[in-house]
Amino acid sequence: MAEFARRRGKRQEDNGLGSVLDLLLANARLVLGVTGAAVLAIATLAVKRLIDRATSPRDEGDPKAEQKTLEESWQDLALIKVTPKPLKKQRREDLSEPLLSPARPPVPGETRVQPRVRPAPPETPRVESSPLRCLTLQEKLLSHYSSRLAVPEMQVSLAPQLARSICAQLQNFLRSKCPELPFGSLFLSGPLLDGLGALTADHIHLMLPVVLDAALWSLIPGEDTVVRDPQYWMIKRTDLEYFPRGCSSWDRFMVGQYLSSNALNETLHKMLVASINWPAIGSLLGSVIHPIVASQELKLEVKHDQVELSITLFPVVEMEDKVLLAAPPEGLVENLWLESFYRAEVSKLKELDAGDSGARQHCLRILNGVCKSHPVLHKLSGSPLTHIVLHLSATSLDWAEESLADRFQQVLEELVGYLEKGVLPSYFNHKINLFCELLEDEIDEMGFMLYRAISQPELLLKEK
Repeated sequence: MAEFARRRGKRQEDNGLGSVLDLLLANARLVLGVTGAAVLAIATLAVKRLIDRATSPRDEGDPKAEQKTLEESWQDLALIKVTPKPLKKQRREDLSEPLLSPARPPVPGETRVQPRVRPAPPETPRVESSPLRCLTLQEKLLSHYSSRLAVPEMQVSLAPQLARSICAQLQNFLRSKCPELPFGSLFLSGPLLDGLGALTADHIHLMLPVVLDAALWSLIPGEDTVVRDPQYWMIKRTDLEYFPRGCSSWDRFMVGQYLSSNALNETLHKMLVASINWPAIGSLLGSVIHPIVASQELKLEVKHDQVELSITLFPVVEMEDKVLLAAPPEGLVENLWLESFYRAEVSKLKELDAGDSGARQHCLRILNGVCKSHPVLHKLSGSPLTHIVLHLSATSLDWAEESLADRFQQVLEELVGYLEKGVLPSYFNHKINLFCELLEDEIDEMGFMLYRAISQPELLLKEK
């Protein structure tokens, strides 16, 4: 009877302890989550089993019972030891819920303290990425020019300065070596100096005036000669019966009755290669200067620490409002002089832009840069593009800066049309075909490339 009472009392104690543990576990699940509650339950069960064994009577005389009790205690301790630790990072929604407590009626006069709810930390504002903006052709052209085509300021200032120093040295040499030849003052020319250059300051023209007596020389149009080419001229010696050979200092360069551009170039080539001390001049200017021996043109290569420059020397004759260069075509004809429209081209462009604040020169710089760097279109850079812009200016009057993209695309369309015909007439002389030196395959390849570029101008702006 006493044993029954003892067990009943123990059950009541166990029931009371169980109620407390059940309440604790219920709240633990809310606070710690499922994983934390499971860990606490295992630990609580192990402690409860240890307490039971401590309060239950032991069989002191039975060693096996003692050994069994000891083993169970170690197992319980091991159970607590190997129980995995709860995760430190709890879910935000679990931590925000208050613990459940038994409902208690409010006491009169008591101020009910509301549980403090810890405010959630402010969330980092989401930065919404703006959609990529599609650039217009106008923006692409301006960006392409500024990033890839514009000549660096250092080269713009250094290259002409270096060329002028070489020009002065060459002028002094000619006056001392050939005092009998009435050469005029050397001067520089080319797109870089006139603001039409692009990419790099890699080429400058050095113009050497050949001063002729108009009473002893006259011009013969090329179309009146055997070559039948209006782009070339011949310079004829006149009145030989009254002013025999030798009256003009330039008679030594005559072939037949004509002043030979080839003979003059050969003499100057020998001077550039063999007579001028270029290493000394280069050392004086802080650069290395080499004349190009194998070239038919009169060329110098200049290498400076900050710029590499190519200088081409052109003997030039100005008579009867014509500018003629000693640049004969390849072949057996050696007396021809090429008519140059470069000075007239630049003058006309600047005149038109000044009249309407136009962007013709800017458009031409972009066109020159694109074509010069393109493996298919590089032969179109320079004079052909200038003449197309001048032709287009006669029909398209809106050359404002904001119309740059429209004019650029219109130039491409005009180019395709001229390539289909195989003829690009000079703006200053419609008898001259500026495509006459292009091969048929080259014209077809250029036309196909530009035809694609009309609908996709970006093809010309890609990295080559």
